[in-house]
Amino acid sequence: MNQINSDNPFLFACGVPRSGTTLLQRMLNSHPELAVANDSHFIPRALELTDKSLLNVAESGQPIPLTDELVNSIRRYHRFWRLGLSATNFEAVREQATTYQQLVAGLYACHAKDSGKKLAGEKTPDYVRRLSLLNGLFPSAKLIHLVRDGRNVALSLLQWATPSKGPGRIEMWEEHPVAVCALWWKWMVLESRRQAAEIDEAALIEISYEELVADPEKSMRDLCGFLDLKFSPQMTEFHKGKSKTDSSLSAKKAWLAPQSGLRNWAADMEPAELELFEALAGDALHAFGYPVHHSGFSSQTKEIAHGCETWWEENFLSRHRRSGPDATHPISATT
Repeated sequence: MNQINSDNPFLFACGVPRSGTTLLQRMLNSHPELAVANDSHFIPRALELTDKSLLNVAESGQPIPLTDELVNSIRRYHRFWRLGLSATNFEAVREQATTYQQLVAGLYACHAKDSGKKLAGEKTPDYVRRLSLLNGLFPSAKLIHLVRDGRNVALSLLQWATPSKGPGRIEMWEEHPVAVCALWWKWMVLESRRQAAEIDEAALIEISYEELVADPEKSMRDLCGFLDLKFSPQMTEFHKGKSKTDSSLSAKKAWLAPQSGLRNWAADMEPAELELFEALAGDALHAFGYPVHHSGFSSQTKEIAHGCETWWEENFLSRHRRSGPDATHPISATT
């Protein structure tokens, strides 16, 4: 079946939520050869819902036999249908596939065909913690990690997260939301960097949000070079005909062109919040090339940071290790 013997899934784009991954998805999806689905999450979720041990099998690169239980886990997963496939196409691919890898490849090939394109991929922010799994399942797929200054990510998270969404679900959020932002961002970006070290550099690229919005065309040309695709001007013109002038809308909802300075931690973070963030995640900022404002911290900030780090280790990380990285609460970025 052509849909199974294909180059799909061609790519996966990811990044800590609120890092600009939707902007990246829209630019990639505007390429005439490439269809990039939005936040379906289903690849690791279906495995976990069926049998958590399959997550390890996936990372090992072994074929995963396709079972009715695994197929039903995909069908039942509420975000899967964001791929936009018809039940008829799903069944057609299912009939031809004998492994999970073949089924997923066929589903993305259908998404490409339905979009009038040759190649298809996925943007899911949470895949930032799933690089090893995705590479194990699909060694030829390209992995893109979009990195944004964690302090600006925090400013966005503070407006976006709720008790039922993102890091707002973590218990410490109510008392120390900035600390949660710092530790959550650090945990994700360093985990991505750890997994990336085990992946062939030809399969993975790390790109900067700041560079993307400062010079979109250069960033897209560089990214197309990594993807072995010809650059298309449509990638930087994705917003044309879609932008809205309503000032009450966010840049995302207004479909604005890439813009620098949407968040500015230097101007918009309270001094105490900035100091706490850097006390907790300054090492990660430095690791990704972001300058750190503080060279030292007050005794009060050190005390708060120590308490937050202790809670994070004893509660969040320990629960993460016990329940697995795809537990719905409070690990996942979205509901």
